[in-house]
Amino acid sequence: MPRDHRPSKSVRVLIAEDRGAGRGALALLLGMEPDIEVVARVGRGDEVVERALVARPDVALLDVELPGRSGLDAAAELRDEVPDCRVLILTTSGRPGYLRRATEAGAAGFLVKDGPVEELAEAIRAVLRGETVIDPALAAAAPDAGPNPLTAREREALAAAADGAAVADVAGRLRLSEPTVRDLLASAVGKTGTRNRTEAARAARRQGWL
Repeated sequence: MPRDHRPSKSVRVLIAEDRGAGRGALALLLGMEPDIEVVARVGRGDEVVERALVARPDVALLDVELPGRSGLDAAAELRDEVPDCRVLILTTSGRPGYLRRATEAGAAGFLVKDGPVEELAEAIRAVLRGETVIDPALAAAAPDAGPNPLTAREREALAAAADGAAVADVAGRLRLSEPTVRDLLASAVGKTGTRNRTEAARAARRQGWL
């Protein structure tokens, strides 16, 4: 039987990625590192904290765009519920507001998705040492990002309405009154300088606010 050369103390990693193939490939590649063990894999943002509470990872790799809850929102929840877990945010897009939101959510790293696995493995080790890891290109774009003008409730309403859902449906999803939802959407439209909620959602996503 081959000997297991994995160190007795491995870095425990949770992967949150909506694409099953990408999730599996990343777990396989990271699992080949001698000091890294993938202990949990999830495909939705609203599953991250529940799995982390059970698996107790040292580091969570969170894709920005996850169904159920964004990786950025999941990072903020992890900070409160599993404070010992360090978070690395992965993104395919360097939208200006993403880095700011990741920092506000307590993320320790912000990297371009699908980069070399060796760099990701080293980033995992670095954040576990207490370092902050930010992709240079994303860091360069960060000064151009202004503060997010949308409140948490405005973001929720805009995201829920982005698919063209009626106000009544949005109100039901968020458990808010219809007048409150209308006010939130109107405020979001005004803050983004757009003409309607569809344009507001598009503008907010482009800036990384949503």
